[in-house]
Amino acid sequence: MRMSEGKQDLSHRSKKENIKDKGDIKDNIKQFISYFFVGGMAAVVEWIMFFLFANVITLNYILSTVLAFIFSTTVNWILGRVFTFKNSKSYKNNVGKEAFAIFLVSAVGLLFNILLMYIFVTVIGFESVIGKTVSKIVATGIVFVWNFLIRKLVVYREE
Repeated sequence: MRMSEGKQDLSHRSKKENIKDKGDIKDNIKQFISYFFVGGMAAVVEWIMFFLFANVITLNYILSTVLAFIFSTTVNWILGRVFTFKNSKSYKNNVGKEAFAIFLVSAVGLLFNILLMYIFVTVIGFESVIGKTVSKIVATGIVFVWNFLIRKLVVYREE
């Protein structure tokens, strides 16, 4: 009799854990979708700023990438904090530390972005206005995944 009760308890715990895991998966998917939209808005800011810096002001594409990065990271941090990671208590009382962590993580993303831009524009030769713009969009998409994962798993991880 005790053995079957023990099995029922195990079975009951497993169901509860499965429900919790499914809830975590749903929460992660919702958070990813939110970050997708927040990242999308920041990406639009980045692309517009890059286009203006690189094609209107005619700055070097690397400098344009850096300047666009500063604008988009600021937008991404603010919107991400308000919408995607709003329940995080990681930096509840230390906005400066949070901003530093976000810009540090994003700086690594910027290095990826610059490397990708260099490969696309200089190595492959996508030097036209359209080529540089498409290269920027592709690089942004690749770096997007990096930014989300590091923010989710490192910057705003729940302890």
